[in-house]
Amino acid sequence: MSDKLKLMCILAHPDDESLGAGGILAKYAAEGVETHLVTATRGESGWFGDQADYPGPEALGRIRESELESATRVLGLQDIAFLDYRDGELEDADQSEVIGQLVDHIRRVRPHVVVTFDPNGSYGHLDHIAICRLTTAAVVAAADRDYGEVHDGRTHRVSKLYYMVETAENISAFEKVFGELVMRVKGEDRRAVAWQLWAITTRVDASAHWRTVLEAILNHRSQLPGYEVLKSLPDEDHEILWGSPAFYRAFSLVNVNPELEDDLFEGIRSPVAAGR
Repeated sequence: MSDKLKLMCILAHPDDESLGAGGILAKYAAEGVETHLVTATRGESGWFGDQADYPGPEALGRIRESELESATRVLGLQDIAFLDYRDGELEDADQSEVIGQLVDHIRRVRPHVVVTFDPNGSYGHLDHIAICRLTTAAVVAAADRDYGEVHDGRTHRVSKLYYMVETAENISAFEKVFGELVMRVKGEDRRAVAWQLWAITTRVDASAHWRTVLEAILNHRSQLPGYEVLKSLPDEDHEILWGSPAFYRAFSLVNVNPELEDDLFEGIRSPVAAGR
């Protein structure tokens, strides 16, 4: 592996990188870590404005791609890549095809750490659930020399895989601003799923970077005009929302602190003694 630390987020829509992963992307980019993003869709279905103003899926996709590019410049990302699937249709896509594309991106970038959604999809969103499942498979497949076309013998073994998770405190703060996180799926309402504190393996202190996250979020104007209300929140609410993101470590191939981690690169920056 290169000495340069690399983080890759694999997410579903434009704005996931800011609302979900903004804290870690801003923090690690500021520390000199290479940060990369793969986004499965262009969020063509994410329209919350007046229906009469809806520009249509193709035009909205272009708008949201531009907003994402602006947000990622704020967050300091090295690059972004799109998988070109339609918003809301990732679950029904050819799964082996998606996994193959993700494997190619993982082998190209060669990240030490990969981050994606948790199996709950945060609040039951089908695209979020699908990208978690597909990313998990791709991380395993990327290290398999017998999987897919291996260019120049370059398979890649990711050292750590993390799922972004929600705490009750974070959900409460988010819903205080935007209202209840609920999605109608297959005839029933799905709501935000809070992880128990004992199940969380990692909390990253990104409190010094919440202003950067807010600036990135405010680029996503087409997704939810209500994002503007964030400008009037007190600093302490911003710190709850973006300053202490929580994760579940799905696997690690390096030794880690058995207590709560505070760094996604723990055990990679420097070895952690087993049994500490």
